[in-house]
Order: sequence, then structure tokens, then C-alpha cells
Amino acid sequence: MATKLCALNLPIADVRLRHGNRGDEIFDPLRKKWLLITPEEWVRQNFTAHLRTSLGYPAGLMANEVSINLNGTSKRCDTVVYDTALHPKMIVEYKAPTIAITRQVFEQIGRYNLVLGVEYLTVSNGLSHFCCKVDNESHKFSFLKEIPPYSML
Repeated sequence: MATKLCALNLPIADVRLRHGNRGDEIFDPLRKKWLLITPEEWVRQNFTAHLRTSLGYPAGLMANEVSINLNGTSKRCDTVVYDTALHPKMIVEYKAPTIAITRQVFEQIGRYNLVLGVEYLTVSNGLSHFCCKVDNESHKFSFLKEIPPYSML
């Protein structure tokens, strides 16, 4: 692999890599396709692997690059986690490891939540991870010490 992949603050994931016609690629098991490796995609694939293998999130209840319509503009949530009735429960936003997790990142994911109304918002750059529980009625949130296992959503 010619692409330089940095170590992340996540358990080592069993990701599939290859050198394809377009360059170095990583397999996305949720979308069932090969994608060019970008720093953000590296974080996404390692983070979703962590959710599945360490925290029991069912692959069949997670989706990557979910399109939403926000004020007449098409946006994409990086990952959405659903409950067994297929109601959205969590939005996950990824940034490259070189991008700091700032208030603007939380404002971005908060805007997405105006459409989906989930209970959990999670942000990761692969090095730092933040999760908060949202009370959509009072418009308040509280940061959690860790990302909850799927069984606790």
C-alpha cells in the first residue's frame, strides 16, 4: 500500500485493503463496495468496525453516507445507526485525524439531527471520540464518558 495510514485510538480492525485501478482502496462492508482510502474513510471503516466488533452494533442496522434533506439542501450523514424498528438512533460524524473536533463539528451534526431526531450524536477523528445523549424535546444534551454498547441505546 502506497497510502500512508496512521494509527488510530481504536482497537485494531480487520479491514480489507487492496491496490485497485484508482489507487489504494478499502472495503466498506456496510455499502459492500471498495472505496478510495482517504483519511476520513480510514477513520470511518475503523470506527464502524469498532462499533460492530467491540460494542455489538449490528451491521444490518448501520448505514454509511445516508442522504438527508436539510432546508432544501442535500446533505449526507457519515453513519446512521438504527433501532430494530429502523428508526434512527445515532448519527456518527467522522473527520480526518488531522482535523480537530470543534464546536463547528458538533453544530454540523446537530443540524443533521434537526432532520433525523436521534438520541445520540457521536463524533470521531479516529484519535478523539465524543458521544452525547440528546433530549430532543428540551433541546439539551449531555456528554457521555464513552460510546454506549448497542444494547444500551
